[in-house]
Amino acid sequence: MPHTETTTVRSLPTAGTAARPAAPARPGVRTLPEHSVGDGGAGAHPADGGDWLRFAPVQPLFRAMAAQRLAVLAYHGVTDPRSFGAQLDRLRRLAVPVSLEAVQRAVAERRPLPPRSVLITFDDADRSVLTHALPELTRRGIPAAAFVISELIGTDRPFWWHEAAFLARHGGRARSLCTDQPSQLLPRLKSLPDPDRRRSLQELRVSADRRPPRQEQLAPADLLALRDGRVSIGNHTQGHPCLGRCDTATVRAEITGAHHALTRWLGEPPTAFAYPDGGHDPRAEAVLDELGYRLGFLSDHRLGPRLPGHPLQISRLQVDSATSARRFDTILSGLEPAYRRWRGQSVA
Repeated sequence: MPHTETTTVRSLPTAGTAARPAAPARPGVRTLPEHSVGDGGAGAHPADGGDWLRFAPVQPLFRAMAAQRLAVLAYHGVTDPRSFGAQLDRLRRLAVPVSLEAVQRAVAERRPLPPRSVLITFDDADRSVLTHALPELTRRGIPAAAFVISELIGTDRPFWWHEAAFLARHGGRARSLCTDQPSQLLPRLKSLPDPDRRRSLQELRVSADRRPPRQEQLAPADLLALRDGRVSIGNHTQGHPCLGRCDTATVRAEITGAHHALTRWLGEPPTAFAYPDGGHDPRAEAVLDELGYRLGFLSDHRLGPRLPGHPLQISRLQVDSATSARRFDTILSGLEPAYRRWRGQSVA
């Protein structure tokens, strides 16, 4: 390992230290966007980088500290079942997989989870959670949780970010999207107030010369099959807007609409929520509290305490099914997230 890299890692702050001002991107260490706009694949992320962190002198220290933290892993589908299975095997050796219900009990009883506890979660819940993830989880007896977008259940509609990327590649234009760079399309759409995002999507649909391919989504019966397989079902809003760009009425409608739909399909109300786009919204938290939700999950790429201090603001680590074993270890230990914060790199 080059001496310059070793010197840099020795000066890393521990988890929870304030981030250093943003620095230029370093080759080999890339961000993990929540939704890839490049190929439209479920959970697609850029190629792994930063495997060298696995050999950093501080990795054993971070691993020891992580034993007293809760790691909640946030996947977006499973593109590589074999690699995902290897990750699960690694978790069984290095950690203690726990269920959503176990986290809820820990919060209710004010009793910390066991050391090295890990909860596996899936956002958006495309069909790969049923076809690829569930068999691997069941084979190993590992529980998980899936957060679903209710208005897509039982349809063949693509996720809106995949649809937008496809339409833009095929001539779609919108007045609010003044960019020719595909990589800037999703950030630009996310930055718009929600009515403008919806209007821009409609303009893309009207102006594009091709319609996007359909994408079979989970059906209500699939949600029951997942639950029977120890994958708890949670709320991820009706249409996955960026709640911070919505007015208060829309925030309430997005959460309550999904809540009522899931209650109807599951026969019981959901009690866990994942914030779309990963960021906390106090208005959303107020609605969740009103509806009796016990847990709420962020996507801030951090470890959390074994007894969550803010049950509706639980940190999660972003990971992909194709993440290499070395990088998977440094994410699980908290070293890779701390390094990225120190470098000023975003997780979205």
